[in-house]
Amino acid sequence: MNNYPQKKNVSLQQVLAVLLDESSVFPPAYLRYFSDLEGPDLEAVRSVWPQVKPGRRLALLEDLEELAEADTLVSFDNFARVTLEDPDPRVRTVAIRLLWENNDPRLASTFINMLENDPDPGVRAAAANALGQFIYLGEIEEIPADVLHRVEESLLKVMAGAEDELTRRRALESLGFSSRPEVPDLIRAAYDSNDADWMSSALYAMGRSADNAWAPEVMRMLRHPKANVQLEAVRAAGSLELDRSRRILLDLLEEEAQDSELRAAVFWSLSQIGGEEVRETLETILEETEDDEEAEILEEALDNLSFTEDVDLFGLFDFANAGQSITDPEDLDRGLEEDGSENPDDGNDASGHRRK
Repeated sequence: MNNYPQKKNVSLQQVLAVLLDESSVFPPAYLRYFSDLEGPDLEAVRSVWPQVKPGRRLALLEDLEELAEADTLVSFDNFARVTLEDPDPRVRTVAIRLLWENNDPRLASTFINMLENDPDPGVRAAAANALGQFIYLGEIEEIPADVLHRVEESLLKVMAGAEDELTRRRALESLGFSSRPEVPDLIRAAYDSNDADWMSSALYAMGRSADNAWAPEVMRMLRHPKANVQLEAVRAAGSLELDRSRRILLDLLEEEAQDSELRAAVFWSLSQIGGEEVRETLETILEETEDDEEAEILEEALDNLSFTEDVDLFGLFDFANAGQSITDPEDLDRGLEEDGSENPDDGNDASGHRRK
């Protein structure tokens, strides 16, 4: 349940007047007006947008982003496309994030242009991050091969160049989806760098790779002393459905003074892996927690665990019907990934987390 009022019948004139009124906070009930904005209304907002103060423009975009995360029925894509041209780099960055679920191949060209030409490093990093979605779509043949190739070439160029570190790290994370032969060596170099930020990005990319060959590297980092490295290792273990990581993840939940973000990641990764003790553990924690936010995360994890268990059962039936024996649980994991039975990855990491 979100805290935003439902859409009210408001006129374009009311919205524009409030947008330009610096003396009052923009009403939350008006935020939904920007959902599916099109035609003359979109053009009217575009025409007055330069008159809105930079701080108010940014605040509005951030409010829309928060609403989009809370309510999957709203779409601010059309308005976000307009604000990609905003003179404020902070607004452009949020606009990119608002488009994170948009699969229009034409956006790939827009993001490539921003990655290569935007003067602000934060915007370039956001564009590199957004391009990961198009690599994933290309790998599953949902967009033309030439679009995939242009995206990969642009990101590989960034990795080979003198771009700022954050943009190169985001490029590597996006390339995690790619089957290009150059990518594993790039991931390996980042992993071996002994730099916590680069190691974190390498693990993020490993989780996106759907390649269980990275299992030993992920396992080694599940208890890394650097919080960001450990967090991405936990997420990668879930994304790769590493059965062997289950015991460590369960043990992590028994340790005190645990970071809430890490704890949430452990919940979700366990829900992706499933198996012995997972449901009982998550249900027990849900019964005992007094934290409403943690309870909501646990409920979502338990829903996902049900999906995981259903897929595993479906896979077992498939193997039984084919007269095959299952000797390695990870072989089943790979088979599910290959035939598309797994939850489709939408460009997020485990738990729906995405880079900001």
